[in-house]
Amino acid sequence: MTAEEPYLVQPASGVYAYVQPDGGWCLNNAGFVSDGGRTLLIDTAATERRALALREAVVAAGVPLPRTVVNTHHHGDHTYGNAVFAPEALILGHDNARTEQIAAGHQLELIWPATDFGSVEITAPDLTYNDRMTFHLGETEVRVIHPGVAHTTGDSIVFLPRQGIVFTGDLVFAGGTPFLAMGSLAGSLRALELLRSLGAQTVVPGHGPLTDPSAYEATERYLRYVAELAREGRAKGLSPLEAARAADLGEFAAWRESERLVANLHRAYAELAGEPEGAPLNILAVLQDMTVMNGGTPILCHA
Repeated sequence: MTAEEPYLVQPASGVYAYVQPDGGWCLNNAGFVSDGGRTLLIDTAATERRALALREAVVAAGVPLPRTVVNTHHHGDHTYGNAVFAPEALILGHDNARTEQIAAGHQLELIWPATDFGSVEITAPDLTYNDRMTFHLGETEVRVIHPGVAHTTGDSIVFLPRQGIVFTGDLVFAGGTPFLAMGSLAGSLRALELLRSLGAQTVVPGHGPLTDPSAYEATERYLRYVAELAREGRAKGLSPLEAARAADLGEFAAWRESERLVANLHRAYAELAGEPEGAPLNILAVLQDMTVMNGGTPILCHA
């Protein structure tokens, strides 16, 4: 169920963002950077068909197929297409992204059994890093930075300092609701500070259209709203679901996937209880609560 076809945006010479509308569940963004001789790809896609379409878009742009793929985190919408580019491409991710991807396996097929994911071979990063690393593609410097626990425990930011462009992965959802179930609220706020410090003017979010640093402010307002809601709800003895159902989303009501509020409250409650950032939640319970928030209808995979 797609609103429209994926499209390419070229924010700088040799830099491409691959945007998949409408940016909802499983419709992520990818991107690639090329000096004409070598290409680095940022993320893949949720289904075999979509990963093959991404591959065709790289070829259509007139650049070589990637020799390196950077995964911004382990979630299947950003990694299920890895096998379409391997073994010709080396897959890179944070240490934790490899561990998480192997542990998650074919999780998306379990959550969305009716979706045609095609033939997906789980292909975890071959090369992992701990804190940061740098690629040099001709004159283009590509910095890969781990922000700490944020959207997941294994996130990567991809920053092009000379071009002032950052690929945030799912630290930013443009027009969509953040999702903290596998990460940290406090860590997500720290990650936004890191993103601000980079000074990029063009922001390629994990989902949704290209944006600018104002997206950080909007995301931060939402995260602080969730934190306050959690403090109030927990003080009143409300469950995350009860707190979410009673909440007024205000300016955030128009964002996609508003049902994620309850997932984010589960994370905020865990942190208020002193749980470590990124400690596993009961994802089945979180999914069930999101279904309730979605009017009793299971959340839909848009891919």
